[in-house]
Amino acid sequence: MKILPISIPTPFYVGDVNVYLVREDPLTLIDVGPKTAEAADALRSGLRNEGVEFADIRRILLTHAHEDHCGLARSVRDEARNAEILVHEWETGHLFGRLARDSHRKHMETAGVPAHVFREMRSVYEEISLLTDSLEDTDYSALEDGLELEFGTGVLKVLHTPGHTPGSCSFVREADRTLICGDCVLKRITPNPVVSPDPIDPGRRFRSLAEYLVSLARIRSFSPTIVYGGHGEPIWDFEEIFHRYVRAIEERQKKVLSFVSPQGVTAWEVARRLFPEAIGRDVHRFLAVSEAIAHLDYAVSEGKIGVETGDGVEFYRK
Repeated sequence: MKILPISIPTPFYVGDVNVYLVREDPLTLIDVGPKTAEAADALRSGLRNEGVEFADIRRILLTHAHEDHCGLARSVRDEARNAEILVHEWETGHLFGRLARDSHRKHMETAGVPAHVFREMRSVYEEISLLTDSLEDTDYSALEDGLELEFGTGVLKVLHTPGHTPGSCSFVREADRTLICGDCVLKRITPNPVVSPDPIDPGRRFRSLAEYLVSLARIRSFSPTIVYGGHGEPIWDFEEIFHRYVRAIEERQKKVLSFVSPQGVTAWEVARRLFPEAIGRDVHRFLAVSEAIAHLDYAVSEGKIGVETGDGVEFYRK
């Protein structure tokens, strides 16, 4: 099975995003890049280098629905004469903006984020949401864990690998243990466990870090020979990355716990201390709060700290 990476520019600090062309029948794209003219030109050029046009694409698989990965899905689909789009049903970024719903506001309030800060966060993501075309329910099909996607020379199996987002998915070719993991595994950075409403009960938070650790262990169980990530170079030594990730998470846990006092602290206060330079910067502010919430939730689940709610805000205490 021929899997070809195409590097696509993005307007985000993370840099280029990797799109993958599965050069088999049916011709398939895994992720598509953001909805910008530069990204569309780069994708079109990368495909033409392989003798492929948008019109030839028959299937679009989305690892997750962040703008840098899903933005061009509808544009490619329309030009490709209704290629099938598949994404996990727990994803929402292809439907509405990241902080667009009332449940998002409530979760930020619970974290102690001031109202004016949340309004600024929402305003930033309203602009970012313009980098993807929203899809209707009838525009896509659902990726399900264990689903086998057939190609002319083999099969890619869907792995639901939540953590970075609730519906993040990876794809494994078990014949040679090749994995395509989106933002679940990256060569040079650890993925952010983005705060999200729980897909089953939006009144609750999705326990992103706990789920992410399970996903990492599941990927490890395949003993991958190569892992293609959503950004950066391929990973040939997953075991080294796995242990580096675990160490980084343990170190971050210790630092977060050092900020928790008997008097109580909010996730917003932890985020400000954890990332003092990032807390005032556009998307970095939301990502900082996400990181703090994820680690605090995980510490609570492990019995390391307790949490109490007062006036609608959660306070974490030793």
